[in-house]
Amino acid sequence: MNKAKRTEIFTRLRAANPHPTTELEFSTPFELLVAVTLSAQATDVGVNKATRKLFPVANTPEAIYALGVDGLKQYIKTIGLFNSKAENIIKACRILIDKHGSRVPEDRDALEALPGVGRKTANVVLNTAFGWPTMAVDTHIFRVSNRTKIAPGKNVVEVEKRLLRVIPEEFLQDAHHWLILHGRYTCVARTPKCGSCLIEDLCEFPPSKRPDY
Repeated sequence: MNKAKRTEIFTRLRAANPHPTTELEFSTPFELLVAVTLSAQATDVGVNKATRKLFPVANTPEAIYALGVDGLKQYIKTIGLFNSKAENIIKACRILIDKHGSRVPEDRDALEALPGVGRKTANVVLNTAFGWPTMAVDTHIFRVSNRTKIAPGKNVVEVEKRLLRVIPEEFLQDAHHWLILHGRYTCVARTPKCGSCLIEDLCEFPPSKRPDY
């Protein structure tokens, strides 16, 4: 795929959604960190239902740490892997309190040193909370990047690095939100909605593999 096609793709995505953001509900960097940690192998809808009950009660490292693992589990038990997530979040809160003045660090290495926080979670926090032009490659972005040929790669890190290299700078800040939403609602896994896709004519997904509309 050439630069002109990529530019037109993101021009159309921006026109359709000028100010994209995560579908996770949050009001502070710490709330975002907790929500993204909970979202692993879970839906944003499910996470939001849990945090709507949790955050009014506890939305700081001190308050969530005070709940303890068992107390936190009561709020997040509807979310997959809630046992390990509760343990990781409590440990992360202790580190934030002890090492970062109870603030979420604007630093990749410091974020990835927190229990339960990997590269993708760190990228989401850096992009959405702090405005970094990062690329949080999840299953949706990985699929869209390979299927459309915007930035094909064999693994998420390869796709991330290629996206950062080939997406025009003016689109980088919001690109991962556009790609996630496109993969979540249009370029879905089993039967992509090619007939209603606003970039269908620019996509390099082989016509023979597209659904017959």
